[in-house]
Amino acid sequence: MQLRTLFPVLGQALRHRSRLGRALAVGTVALATGGAAPPTATLEVQVHSLRSSKGLVQVCLTSKPKHFPECEDDASAVKATVPAASSIELNFTKLKPGRYAIALLHDENGNGKVDTTLMIPNEGFGFSRDARVVMGPPSFDAAAFDLAAGSNRQRIGMRYLF
Repeated sequence: MQLRTLFPVLGQALRHRSRLGRALAVGTVALATGGAAPPTATLEVQVHSLRSSKGLVQVCLTSKPKHFPECEDDASAVKATVPAASSIELNFTKLKPGRYAIALLHDENGNGKVDTTLMIPNEGFGFSRDARVVMGPPSFDAAAFDLAAGSNRQRIGMRYLF
């Protein structure tokens, strides 16, 4: 598609190669393409099946497989800690569309870490897409979902092994 068909006045100036016409064309194209904000996404996460309202729920939302599920040393991860309740709704805004995974920990005693017995978690956990846990946390790919521009939703059930 030619620029002059989109902008008849500029087309005339461009045909005659005037400086003003070229300057106007460059400015118009810059405004048309550079002024738009990049698309963003929102994410609503519904957490259910908590066995108690004691303690805190730690949330990690990351797009980097290397940092899943702990989110340690991941500057781009979105982390949150919220009081536990029978069900929780979390809302994340202004996210960049892409591939993400979520990890949750129900820290019932509020000590900030996963308590274990024989290396098995005593506290609840959950992952996006309700990814299965087999001899350890799921891989990023098992829990990953595509976050599109606009509104998105994930529903995550907490699991308890003890």
